[in-house]
Amino acid sequence: MVEMVARPYAAAFEAHALAHPEVLCLSADLTSSCEIDGFRDRHPERFLSLGMAEQNLMSFAGGLGLAGFRPFIHSFGVFLYRRPYDQLIASVAYPRRAVRLMGFLPGLTTPGGMTHQAIEDIAVMRSIPNMTILESGDATEVESLCAAADTIDGPVYCRVLRGLVPRLFATPIRVGEMRVLSEGSDILVLTAGIATEEALRARAALAHAGVSIRHLHLHTIKPFDAHALLDQIASVQHGVITLENHVIEGGIGSLCAEIMADHGVGKPLRRLGLRDTFAHGGSRAYLLRYYGLNAMALVGAVESLLGEHFGVSEADLEAARVDAVHSDAKAEAL
Repeated sequence: MVEMVARPYAAAFEAHALAHPEVLCLSADLTSSCEIDGFRDRHPERFLSLGMAEQNLMSFAGGLGLAGFRPFIHSFGVFLYRRPYDQLIASVAYPRRAVRLMGFLPGLTTPGGMTHQAIEDIAVMRSIPNMTILESGDATEVESLCAAADTIDGPVYCRVLRGLVPRLFATPIRVGEMRVLSEGSDILVLTAGIATEEALRARAALAHAGVSIRHLHLHTIKPFDAHALLDQIASVQHGVITLENHVIEGGIGSLCAEIMADHGVGKPLRRLGLRDTFAHGGSRAYLLRYYGLNAMALVGAVESLLGEHFGVSEADLEAARVDAVHSDAKAEAL
């Protein structure tokens, strides 16, 4: 059974902030929802709430960066780029302020529907000059996210998991690198965030069917080491599949396609993610299944790429579940 860690961000942020007095905690009226209520109560002199006024929040954070502070902004991911986009560009990205944007509820991790689901955030942030993008995929990465982001000389956008988070990895985030989770020779599978958990389930079932999967997990989405990815692509025979908690436009599927096109790589590529649609509300397990972002969808993509049918069932994938309760227990409240 995989260890489940409760609220890993809360403790990690507090420890990092206390070790770095120039770090400030900023909230956009979602303090408890972003697991910083304890920090607010214990360290009020380091905490600022600017309410539901994200444009002002972003400009204020840029000013704090100019003054030598390193503000960590906490909100749901959608509210860190949809509402304050102009201020994000002019006050944070353009002057390269050391602002850390901690975006909770990435993609389909909330039942809140389109108003709360950050499904195009990577595409938006990838297009912004000077912006670094990190994404957490387990408790260890959540715990190391603040320290990793705070090494960047400039703005950083982070996709943060909250609540009960499984511990899948033993080592912290190393900015600019990727995790090689398996070294198969048939197909390369590229995942990030919660999609990695689904891929682990699919990989276990496919291994029983004799499919050799090379699996990469990304926690650094920008900047990205194109040559390292090209070496991995060259190590497989039949092509590449990306699975992401995001629309297929502008995310890791697009990132992979761009690199392959720029370097003349002619291997097949299948991109799994949201396809030109907003998502409705529902549990994570339901949404991932409904929109084709789960382990079974990945199995189907492998079968399509290889032109074979392996007879992998939902029961097989349930048997390969990373842990027994995670997907059912994590229907996040707002």
